[in-house]
Amino acid sequence: MKITLLGTGDAIGTPKVGCTCPQCTHAKKTGAMRLRTSLLVENEGRHILIDSSPDLRQQLLLHGSPHIDAVLWTHGHYDHFIGFGEFYRIQKIPPVFAAPPVLRYCAETFRFLTFEKGEIQPYEPFDIFGLTITLFMVKHPPAFTCGIVFETADSRVGFTSDTNIDLPQESLELLTNLDLLLVDALVPSDIRIHKHMNYLDACSLAQRLAPEEYRCVHLSHLIPWELPHLGKDGDVFEFR
Repeated sequence: MKITLLGTGDAIGTPKVGCTCPQCTHAKKTGAMRLRTSLLVENEGRHILIDSSPDLRQQLLLHGSPHIDAVLWTHGHYDHFIGFGEFYRIQKIPPVFAAPPVLRYCAETFRFLTFEKGEIQPYEPFDIFGLTITLFMVKHPPAFTCGIVFETADSRVGFTSDTNIDLPQESLELLTNLDLLLVDALVPSDIRIHKHMNYLDACSLAQRLAPEEYRCVHLSHLIPWELPHLGKDGDVFEFR
């Protein structure tokens, strides 16, 4: 299993349009960026896209234009699904899997496209391309939102998606014995947002869950570039 961070930014991305903060100034001077958060999961020669961000076209071009065999949506916020339209006239529209309310909401936006839709119930594992995938509930009010665990016989990776730190106990139990945790960390530790974790929340959760390693994602332009444990666009993680 191979995981590529196609993007690690929030809904706005970094640099933010018109912003002159230190992070955005650095980005414009150096070319660094945080595209909207999305993952590419590869296994047995197949590619699964986790969330289809508004930056999808750029993300796929930057990573060799892989053929996408399936898409999973975590929730119905535009920065996590609206890029799905980029598949139009590019490749056969891939099948999409999501929890029922997420699938219904997002698919309605793309009613002009014909594609296979698969409903997945949280906490019920399903197998695809040699992977076992399990959705789990998180707290991202008011949106119905799921995180995802990916498993092979030898490795486990967890992605919280957007959430605050108040995860259900059943979800916390699922996020044990991970080789990698990808965790929402929208803002610096001195800022509180009721539907996201800040950097301190994310690091505290990771310390509780004790994965082999973790990376913070869904980062706003307020997050300094060189904090420990930050995911960066293009980071790759490979597991047996």
